[in-house]
Amino acid sequence: MSADLTARVSSVPTAESSPLDEEDDYKPFVAGKVLGAQLRYLRRSKGLAIKDVAPQIRASVSKISRMERGESPPREQDVLDLVRHYGVEAPEQIEEILELIQRAKARSWLHQYSDITPGWLRRLIGLEDSATEIRTYETQLVPGLLQVPDYTRAVIKAARPDATEEEMRRRVELRRLRQQLLDREGRPQLVALLDEAILRRPTGGPRVMCQQLRYLRRAATLDRINIRIVTFEKGASIGPGVPVTHLAFAANGPSEIIYLEQLNSALYLSKRADVESYRLVLDELAYAAESRRTSLKLLDDAIKKYASADTF
Repeated sequence: MSADLTARVSSVPTAESSPLDEEDDYKPFVAGKVLGAQLRYLRRSKGLAIKDVAPQIRASVSKISRMERGESPPREQDVLDLVRHYGVEAPEQIEEILELIQRAKARSWLHQYSDITPGWLRRLIGLEDSATEIRTYETQLVPGLLQVPDYTRAVIKAARPDATEEEMRRRVELRRLRQQLLDREGRPQLVALLDEAILRRPTGGPRVMCQQLRYLRRAATLDRINIRIVTFEKGASIGPGVPVTHLAFAANGPSEIIYLEQLNSALYLSKRADVESYRLVLDELAYAAESRRTSLKLLDDAIKKYASADTF
């Protein structure tokens, strides 16, 4: 957690000094983190360990730990029982905590797709929604935030060949909704470092690839989106061989996080040493990547190749 966030939760704020403003209404993940940080501060200020307070709500130590990390929607009565145990009684402080609870539990579009979205992916979507900067290095596929629907469909079909047409439609729609964060005001800075292999792999065939690369070409010229190509020659000695995503957040968000996606799961790394190691890898890749101008030319060359192939 950032030092600034720690300072902000050093006392339970009143309604007039809420750590969340109106623009954070759509960020239940951030609200959960702030609420968890407050619970942790209040417990520690009383000199209590997690094992000391768990019996107050008939909970396990692990449940209290998850609440303090903001990893699951809080149960209102549990939170109120805890804060009153910590001595919080002022009506305005209780009102503020209730507001945080409601924001943390706020339903969003993502809940409609919970049946096709594993927990590790829901967590990533919540993190993306709260991030101020997303830096990603991809080795095989265009990043999900930059995929066009036909490309997404081809990726899903390859991974789930037995998916029904309805499941396919919903998964494509989920990806599209996830991408909306790049269109809103206050969107995160996105730096996408793409291995050259992505341009050479005809995912979905020449027509789909042509469509996808043209979209990347347009996106690469937009404000707050930086798309760079890491060529085989320059990336051979430093590329980690697996996709890596680094997410950074504003002062009222979580600590920096490294996301490593695997076949059917993902790793989230937040320890400073781990984050620093992968951040340095991304720095090296960014240094080795082609300039924005050269990257655009590489995209243009690939578009011409696929456009030509699609005419036959």
